[in-house]
Amino acid sequence: MSILTILLNILLPPLAVLMKHGLGGKFIINLLLTILGWLPGVIHAFLVNNE
Repeated sequence: MSILTILLNILLPPLAVLMKHGLGGKFIINLLLTILGWLPGVIHAFLVNNE
């Protein structure tokens, strides 16, 4: 995982997921989690982008 991906996972989790997986289910889930709370979005972004 690159430094850019790590920074985006922390600062803008939906953008990090969008860049790696495109506009799909993982992005929508991450967007909803980020809206509900920043920390769940960050955790999901790290889990999804670490695959």
